[in-house]
Amino acid sequence: MAKGRELKGRIKSVENTRKITRTMEMVATSKMKRAVDRVVAARPYARALADVIASLYSPDLAERFPLLRQPAREGRAAVILLTSNRGLAGAFNSAIVRLAREHIARLQAEGKEVKIMTVGRKATDQLRRLYGDRSVGTFEVGGNPSLAVAEAVAAKIRELFAEGAVDTVTLYYSHFKSVVTQTPTAKQLIPAEIAAGAKPIDLKGAVYEYEPDEETILEELLPRNITTQVFAAMLENQAGFFAAQMTAMDNATRNAGDRIASLTLQYNRSRQAQITKELIEIISGAEAL
Repeated sequence: MAKGRELKGRIKSVENTRKITRTMEMVATSKMKRAVDRVVAARPYARALADVIASLYSPDLAERFPLLRQPAREGRAAVILLTSNRGLAGAFNSAIVRLAREHIARLQAEGKEVKIMTVGRKATDQLRRLYGDRSVGTFEVGGNPSLAVAEAVAAKIRELFAEGAVDTVTLYYSHFKSVVTQTPTAKQLIPAEIAAGAKPIDLKGAVYEYEPDEETILEELLPRNITTQVFAAMLENQAGFFAAQMTAMDNATRNAGDRIASLTLQYNRSRQAQITKELIEIISGAEAL
């Protein structure tokens, strides 16, 4: 009967695990809805800001603004990784890190100097062994992405660029498409990415004078654009993380249910075999008398 007691203990253990995974799934579902609402609210602003910069862009202005100008030499690159602080979300974090590592490997193969900044504990942990000596900053994303953290990251980026320590900056995060689809994505922050499909402003034959002028607008918008794109990526990451965690916990709950059914079947067979054995011993003893 020892085996029966062992099986009952295992069943109880898996049942407790299933309760935990089911609870985590419900919590992730609730948090994901709020995170998706924040993403939906942030996307138009980030897109509009990028479109304004693209509409103002011209080769002449790019020469006067380093954040717009393609560097003559791209020998120093910075890579920023956004991940979550926690796991239990399938391959969500590792997919972002894998894409960034491939990019870092290409840059190193081209003989470029690479600096790495991580936002989120998982990115820091996964890159510490290979690229710990290339780290120029680590940030905690926390349970709720805030504009303050995004501004701190952006300030560090601008500082490195102003010092001439980096020529280009690329941001890696997970773009939230749906509950089942989160796509690891790379976004160039410096020089500012000019969308190929950006539509020029239709002046309808009129002549407009900017107030303030284009240079004053770009002086204000280019630094703000870095903060905005980092913050928008943090929100995308959070929504993607909760969606991935919800899916992972749902799969874990289902697997726990299957395991409980398998263990229960084994327990019933073991119990039936034990009862049959006891009956045979009773009958054999009675016949012996």
